[in-house]
Amino acid sequence: MQAKSIKGISPEEIGTSLKESMTDGFKPTIAICFLPNKNDVQKVCNIFDKNQIAIFGASAYGQFIDKNYDTDSIVVLMMEIKREYFKIEFRETGSSSTEEIAKSIGEIGKTTFNQPAFLVASGGIKTDGERIIEGIQNTTGKETALFGGLAASNLDNIETFVFTNSKFSTDGLIALILNEEKISVNGYATGGSKPVGMFHTITSSDGNIVYTIDDQPALDLILRYSGKNVEDLKSETDMLNLASSFHIQLQRENRSPISRTPVFANFNNKSVVFAGSLPKGSKVKFCMLPGFEVVDNVIVEFANYKKIVGSADAMILFSCQGREIAFGPWMTDEIQRINQLWNSPMIGLFSFGEIGRNSEGQSEFYNLTCSLALLKEIECNESTS
Repeated sequence: MQAKSIKGISPEEIGTSLKESMTDGFKPTIAICFLPNKNDVQKVCNIFDKNQIAIFGASAYGQFIDKNYDTDSIVVLMMEIKREYFKIEFRETGSSSTEEIAKSIGEIGKTTFNQPAFLVASGGIKTDGERIIEGIQNTTGKETALFGGLAASNLDNIETFVFTNSKFSTDGLIALILNEEKISVNGYATGGSKPVGMFHTITSSDGNIVYTIDDQPALDLILRYSGKNVEDLKSETDMLNLASSFHIQLQRENRSPISRTPVFANFNNKSVVFAGSLPKGSKVKFCMLPGFEVVDNVIVEFANYKKIVGSADAMILFSCQGREIAFGPWMTDEIQRINQLWNSPMIGLFSFGEIGRNSEGQSEFYNLTCSLALLKEIECNESTS
């Protein structure tokens, strides 16, 4: 499988780069696209429509290509894959739940391929990523390869979206379904957190909406612990800014702990929406983001993972926006070193939540983590049409 990554400040630059990439006979069939401005979506889609290239797209405010990132560019990973090896499905949430639309996508994957793998992205900052995993894997099985995350945006003007050639939604789910008998999909998710203090109990919650912790209003307790006051929040979505310095670590029986970050505050009932479920009765610890040494730890884990999976034709990285806020320029170092391990075309975005595989090979929903998906054609001796 041949793959190439391109970037541009405008749709016109993307069009020029696309033409240049095809001068050597490269004929991409699919483009994965991350961009910050919804006003560019239609123009970008028109460019790829003219070349009969399918699109998997999501919003970002911080997107990267190979070794560098910025907040202004459009980034695209183009792949030359036989059209019968993949399928793109797009669903608007509407009156259905996240789990219901994810289940419908899982059913399409199961009926299309014997061994489907999924790359997914979702619009909507209140989306519970665990419901995406449950919906798909309750249909296809726990062993199904599943990677992706929640689309992101500028924290000052939060509106996330996903799109494909003729569809756009601020509250939808897009999936690239791959035939894993032809395209292997491997990957790994890792991050870092340091829990401090005592255990706390989630005493009232509904999925990813937490009402009380230790029988205290969730918003009051979180603000007190993080040293903030309600007056410090200009809007309900300012909770996202806490992700750069504060999150909750969910303790789980016979499984490794997992991070959850606050994304939305309800000033009326003092509940907090997290980017993942926190079941009633579960034990949590409050965490401060680890120091810069976490970058070295992440690279060591990915280097060990490469020894297991080997090379890749293309790379897609979903990294938490909270990491970008906290680490700033250090993120360039992390992105560059991950890319150098495989030295393959790569794009990625800073997301509001990540889906990837843990060390046991199970797909989970993460916060403050980077999730890497690696694609490689199995029958690479065949030409792609």
